[in-house]
Amino acid sequence: MQLALVFLGAFLGLAYGYNYQGFVFSSDICLFAGLTLIMPTLFKVKLTDIKLVFEHKALMIKGLFVNYLILPLIAIGIGLLTDNFGIAAGLFLLSVLSGGGMVMQWIKKSGADVSIGFILLLLNLIFVSLSLLMLHKFGEFSAPYFGEIYSDEINVESFAQAVIELLIIIPFILSRVIILMRPVKEFIINIQPYLSKISLFVIIFYLFGLQNSQLLFELYDFEPELFPISIVAVLVFYFAIYVVARLAYNFNSEVERSAFWHTVTRYITLALVISTFTLNTFGVSMILPIMFAYIVQIPFAILLSKNKI
Repeated sequence: MQLALVFLGAFLGLAYGYNYQGFVFSSDICLFAGLTLIMPTLFKVKLTDIKLVFEHKALMIKGLFVNYLILPLIAIGIGLLTDNFGIAAGLFLLSVLSGGGMVMQWIKKSGADVSIGFILLLLNLIFVSLSLLMLHKFGEFSAPYFGEIYSDEINVESFAQAVIELLIIIPFILSRVIILMRPVKEFIINIQPYLSKISLFVIIFYLFGLQNSQLLFELYDFEPELFPISIVAVLVFYFAIYVVARLAYNFNSEVERSAFWHTVTRYITLALVISTFTLNTFGVSMILPIMFAYIVQIPFAILLSKNKI
């Protein structure tokens, strides 16, 4: 069902943008994702859970090592082989954005530790500043390899602040208020399976319907070979991070399984948002691996949550 919604949302979004003028990006979509995908999963999270950072220091350090060193190195290796600056940048951006709006759902569905999952989500969003800085440095050092010129800088501070506010602070505060309203809380819990599916469709439809997303049609006319190159690169990337995650974490531990999910899933929605602002820097092809990541990651996560792989 979720995979069908992904394809339908992407197709209708591209069709809307192609036939009309497309959407102008608004940060409201990030708030929408925070309230519909993240907030309902926070009802069982307590403020005292922050102590888990200190109780599981080794796991936190291992997660940082895997997500901000090993995976970026893998992305760089695959990206260089594509021989395309935009595709390489898209892969690198995916590699430095851990977790995502749906990661809490996968954690809950697989029986992993939700409290640890939220702490990791919070830490990864705080590290968005580091992720954007790493993307900036990637552009500086890799542009000469691809014969490109990189001269643009990303506004790290303002973007990171907005992400933390819309995806963490507001959803968490609202979850504290709703906890005090038992009927409302129970209602949201009951409709959450439907709410998450509707939200997924709306978000994908909107992002694929953005004005910048329509540049993909022009890219296909002039460089159609980049599409198969990109999908192969994404498949190899996800296979590689799955292998790394299975080696790094104990899948039988609820705590480690939460960290596992924050490695095998990438924050593709946030990556797509960031990529729309950096097309002039990295090229339109940067969107390709991020869009294909939707098609790969969601069915991949569904199989994992059902212990099919």
